[in-house]
Amino acid sequence: MNAYYSKFESFASVDGPGVRSVLFLTGCPFRCIYCHNPETWSEKGKEISPEEAFKMLLKYKPYWKNNGGITISGGEPLLHLDFLIELFKLCKEKGISCCIDTAGGPFTKEEPFLSKFNELLKYTDLFLMDIKAIDDKLHKIITGKTNKNVIEMFQYLNEKNVPIWIRYVLVPGYTDSLEVLNSTRDFINTLSNVKRVEVLPYHPFGMPKYEKLGIPYKLKDTNMPTEESVNFAKEILEKI
Repeated sequence: MNAYYSKFESFASVDGPGVRSVLFLTGCPFRCIYCHNPETWSEKGKEISPEEAFKMLLKYKPYWKNNGGITISGGEPLLHLDFLIELFKLCKEKGISCCIDTAGGPFTKEEPFLSKFNELLKYTDLFLMDIKAIDDKLHKIITGKTNKNVIEMFQYLNEKNVPIWIRYVLVPGYTDSLEVLNSTRDFINTLSNVKRVEVLPYHPFGMPKYEKLGIPYKLKDTNMPTEESVNFAKEILEKI
């Protein structure tokens, strides 16, 4: 049940409530055109056990104060359910808040995934979930994969009343049109478990990583969104 990770951040303030320590696991089924961590796509990395991860994270507990904790990000954490379950069990024994940052790519109601996922829910306080695109065709353009199982995961967490924060990357020419924003808002409004929505402006800061890895960067001619367009998207999406 060991996992592989690419990096670890001891002090983060944007990956869940409060100050959090973040472990970035490797492996991801999506190939997002704006991904800023392409080095996490493969499952190669440093091997780590749940016990080792717990000891590494626990060192920074004094930073977390009352509302902080740990966040497992990636890559895609849900590729490592067994690891997450054992790690979160250890954390809960110490009263530590546990958060998962996921795009939902591996989700399925088929077994054995669903039973393990349900077990994980017992120890998870919050999901940070990406909405890449509500339209399946646009989702395939952005990620290379369908979003049908991702939508299913949103609905499943809503049924289970598991709190989520939604993150939405605003990419000019892809996710910034009024039609796309309205359909995204309409979907969010079907969910009762959303505690926060964050619009994240696209940035090309990961481009050097693509060059280093020899991966074509599809958005090299795409500009960052203007302040006006970001505020426009926030007006539509962030009022929940």
